[in-house]
Amino acid sequence: MTDLHHIAPRDKAEILAQALPYIRKFHGKTLVIKYGGNAMTDPELQADFAEDVVLLKLVGMNPVVVHGGGPQIEAALARLGKKGEFIQGMRVTDAETMEVVEWVLAGEVQQDIVGLINQAGGKAVGLTGRDGGLIRAQKLKMVDNTDPNKVHDVGQVGDIVAIDPSVVKALQDDQFIPVISPLGFGENNESYNINADVVAGKLATVLRAEKLVLLTNTPGVLDKSGKLLTDLTAREIDELFADGTISGGMLPKISGALDAAKAGVNSVHIIDGRVPHALLLEILTDQAYGTMIRSH
Repeated sequence: MTDLHHIAPRDKAEILAQALPYIRKFHGKTLVIKYGGNAMTDPELQADFAEDVVLLKLVGMNPVVVHGGGPQIEAALARLGKKGEFIQGMRVTDAETMEVVEWVLAGEVQQDIVGLINQAGGKAVGLTGRDGGLIRAQKLKMVDNTDPNKVHDVGQVGDIVAIDPSVVKALQDDQFIPVISPLGFGENNESYNINADVVAGKLATVLRAEKLVLLTNTPGVLDKSGKLLTDLTAREIDELFADGTISGGMLPKISGALDAAKAGVNSVHIIDGRVPHALLLEILTDQAYGTMIRSH
């Protein structure tokens, strides 16, 4: 725990009071939080994240957590002597890799997060896309970046067909915090590995979330000189795509975020998960701890 004894009681009260307008504004609203990066692997940041989610639930918001697990999947594959292969940023997922992805995401990673939230005083429930028919998917057709006639086979990587949020809504209404692994199922009950940013974006849209928050290992969206862009509209983002400011691993993140913003999610936040309590700071204070993309 951070020692806060040096803060005068009156200052503490002032800090808490500053959160009030935000608590009032977002009371009863849904927040979809994509949990990934360092925030997920550093034990202190893990504990901070769990506390933040529980606090948001206790003050009347409805956090829904969608998690990734890239590093954990890599580690598990390495133990089996398999080497991860990527095409255009997507993990090539053969049947054996898919098994590993399922037991790492739905087993190890999800249960760790559920345990941490419960330990912090919340009531978390783990779900995959199969639970309650949550995420129906089909095989992703990956078109080559340079040759539109060429399609890459990336195995059991999924494209979302439909999301049925009824199981999430039922849990929310009952004071539970859903923790979702980005695994979908196809019409023949086959499993699909889906990009967690994409799942979070689509889920935020379907749940008509107030906010979509993506925890990353970057301060947010940076301009060409490395300065943080704190407040962007959807149109400004399109311009950043066009001139190449946004590229690489940020592309899938931002395009999912952009789709959500255009589809009615009020604001999308891309924040630095390496900052302790980044989630609370972004939602309950005036301070910008990342990039906010406004829907209009």
